[in-house]
Amino acid sequence: MKVYFFILSLFFCGCTFAQTKTTGLIKDKDGLSLPGTNIAVVGENIGTISDMDGKFILIANKQLPFSIEISSVGYTSQKVQVTKNNQVVNITLLEEENRLNEIVISASRTPERIIESPVTIERMGLKEIRNTSSPSFYEGLENLKEVHFNTSSLSFKSINTRGFASVANTRFMQLVDGMDNSSPALNFVLGNLIGLSELDVASVELLPGASSALYGANAFNGVLFMTSRSPFTTQGLSMYYKQGITSQDAAGDNDYYDFGIRAAHAFTPHFAAKANFNYMQGTEWIAADERSMTTGGNRSKNQNYDGLNLYGDEVTTFIPNVGQVSRTGYREQDLSDNKVESVKADFSLHFRPWENEFEIILQHKLGFGNTIYQGANRYYLKDFYMNQSKIEVKGKNFFVRAYMTGEDAGNSYDMRFAGWNVNRASKTDKGWFTDYATAFLQSQIGLGYDANEARDFARNFADNNDASIEGLGANPLGLTPNGQPRFLPGTPEFKNALDAVTANPNLKEGAQFLDNSKIYHADVNYNFKDIIKVAEIQLGGSLRQYEMNSFGTIFTDYDGPIRYEEFGIYTQVQKKFMEERLKFTGSIRYDKAQNFDGQFSPRISFVYSAGELKNHNFRASFQTGFRNPTTQDQYIGLDLGPFALIGSAPDNLNRYVETMPVSAAGQAIPGANIPAEVTLTGGNAYNSPVYSVPSVTRFGLSQNPADLEVVNINLVKPEQVKAFEVGYKTILENGISVDMNVYYNIYNDFMSTSRIITPYYGIVGSDLTDPQVLLGLQAIANGDRRVYQVYTNTSEKVNSAGIGIGLSKKVYKDFELGLNYNFSDFDFDQAKDPSFIAGFNTPKHRVKASLGNTALFKNFGFNFNARYNSEYLWQSSFADGMVPENVVFDAQINYAIPVIKSVLKVGATNLFGDDYIQVIGAGLIGRQVFASLTINP
Repeated sequence: MKVYFFILSLFFCGCTFAQTKTTGLIKDKDGLSLPGTNIAVVGENIGTISDMDGKFILIANKQLPFSIEISSVGYTSQKVQVTKNNQVVNITLLEEENRLNEIVISASRTPERIIESPVTIERMGLKEIRNTSSPSFYEGLENLKEVHFNTSSLSFKSINTRGFASVANTRFMQLVDGMDNSSPALNFVLGNLIGLSELDVASVELLPGASSALYGANAFNGVLFMTSRSPFTTQGLSMYYKQGITSQDAAGDNDYYDFGIRAAHAFTPHFAAKANFNYMQGTEWIAADERSMTTGGNRSKNQNYDGLNLYGDEVTTFIPNVGQVSRTGYREQDLSDNKVESVKADFSLHFRPWENEFEIILQHKLGFGNTIYQGANRYYLKDFYMNQSKIEVKGKNFFVRAYMTGEDAGNSYDMRFAGWNVNRASKTDKGWFTDYATAFLQSQIGLGYDANEARDFARNFADNNDASIEGLGANPLGLTPNGQPRFLPGTPEFKNALDAVTANPNLKEGAQFLDNSKIYHADVNYNFKDIIKVAEIQLGGSLRQYEMNSFGTIFTDYDGPIRYEEFGIYTQVQKKFMEERLKFTGSIRYDKAQNFDGQFSPRISFVYSAGELKNHNFRASFQTGFRNPTTQDQYIGLDLGPFALIGSAPDNLNRYVETMPVSAAGQAIPGANIPAEVTLTGGNAYNSPVYSVPSVTRFGLSQNPADLEVVNINLVKPEQVKAFEVGYKTILENGISVDMNVYYNIYNDFMSTSRIITPYYGIVGSDLTDPQVLLGLQAIANGDRRVYQVYTNTSEKVNSAGIGIGLSKKVYKDFELGLNYNFSDFDFDQAKDPSFIAGFNTPKHRVKASLGNTALFKNFGFNFNARYNSEYLWQSSFADGMVPENVVFDAQINYAIPVIKSVLKVGATNLFGDDYIQVIGAGLIGRQVFASLTINP
């Protein structure tokens, strides 16, 4: 804290320079205004952007004379000298054929040209946002080089950069106005739930590599930065309305609505405020994959069928003389209303006490609605709510901010448990399996049915209590059912049962999960460039506390919230040499989390600008990243039925306790004295030898104990990555902009999940002369075993590599063509760690192309995007499978209506293709057609 107070004392020094006000108007060669143009004081972190009319006001706390630079994406920058107060600067910018001179901040926490960035960086500015062919700017990120989406829902898209990412991408960070957007309980970003309205976006920057040296633990494989517009520089009322249709084979054609409004005003030079509101409604991409990913076949051929998007059929048991049998499941689309809704709003007050760059910001953001998230199960986030509150003080060379993120799960529930317990509301598992076994055996004995006929008759009787037989009348076998008929979707009985189940947080009877978790975070940064001239030096740090509060439904917080803390401190040095052709950037950060040893994260990079115009830029960097185990990795304690999720924090193991019933066969083992129930804790998963699930599967087929693999699961610890990267950016003489990079990552202590099995009685081992080992094998054979999904690290090396190439050029008049390619792959010796699940989930080859023209003819523009990805393996705790290759086309055409300062846009995504998938288990992605009107964009 002494360091923080020392830095704070520096913030309020030297604020006595005269203030200079500069105003102006920015236009293009056709006389059209250029909104979003950057106006910056040369050599200083002082600037503003032009409003929707191209007008700007710049107030600089700097002595005259000084120079300002005016720059906009796609236009040649100009410098103007300011020699007097209230000077008016009217500028016409000429178009240029590259985007490499725009200014970015996130790569080094200081303004620099993107061509001189020390690491790979992607950027989306106002021009790209306006011309995106996607329904929203956030979805338009998918067309950036390095970005791959994992789509779980119409409104929930997870960004994947450089692989090893599921829907729950805990290796990726998203910052909105400096605030981490991650869910406090889930520990990953829920898309743009409490992000930005496209009306309020100033810029979007993406760092696709390891960035822990500046941004801490979760900046492992990438960081997305979204910055909003200031109400001092972009004022007025703006709004948009979008309407369209989503089309999917499973869901049909459905209406889609999206509305947004932004209001901002500077009441005085000292005080401004803004507010945003957005509402979106649509119909879900329905998940309707009924393939059995575990047992094979379909319901008509497999009495132990387990359909991917059918829930309830995971409940299974072995019936003597019948075989393994599962209950009949419900479709996902019957267990939710399939409606997507998103409401988000934010409000902020901005104070500038001295009419300069010193500013105090009070901000509150909130988002709520319905969407679907896929983790170990499929979850319907219904009335889910998140909010963030922030206070920030920032100036020319510093910022200090503190914020809180809170969430409320609302009426969210697990759809798999909903299927199980709606089934049980009509008939207990014991009653249903008893009915099935009785009908199966009696139909063979009394009617001479073969196995297929008996199977169909038994399921019909167990589900419907219907024992009638054609030609023999009602119930000729005299069967008595053990409960009510199965509730059919659409009936009042089904609705009442589903409502009761989804309102009950006891997973033995219900499906609801509760969550009121929070994150408290503070960080600070100071740039000493005005004090130390030899180099640009920055110093900063952060402090965070997690408060897990799920009332025992997710975490083991049965007796109250669990709190967990971490902190970090970093410094960076940047300096130019060799006539400012060589730029060196060096950073190092130290982070310490409550349950783990401290971690150092260094970064070193060099950028060399060759050529007479310094436009051939070569870069090389060595970066490190680390990732702490998430709160779920450490403190989850969740019984999912077929398996339990157990976090590995030492104080978590004994808090998780469960009682499991022993089979009749186990209780009958001579001389073993096996009780009817056994008590297990999290220690059974981590503190003793266990069997790997693949080896138990092999043993089940062969009955050969040699097939069993004994493993010991260690407590999870942080993972590290060493990232080597080289890159090149230039503008060739023919006007082609080139951006290339090659990276190689080495992961140590790579975190993943493993499925393991422990017997209810006996022990795990390979010594077949030990009676307790043999007793454990009997437990496995009798089904008296518990499956755990545990969080651990592999001791083997994991490596990944990739190539990125981006090209763009004006090909004819104002037509701009873009093309990029990404190669991504990883290497791991599966034979050395068979239980390790990599979850790379990234295509090896991706190609993206774009063709656009913002001035096709007067007031008309268009943009066309195409994306291709090769086939790839999807691995997750919910399901594994191959994602087919696909090609997707998006397009839009827009018409500007200057008289009312509006833009009319008509667009479509997946324009020519069939439904396609990005996540095994999620709904296929269909077509979306939309029209929008944006006023004062």
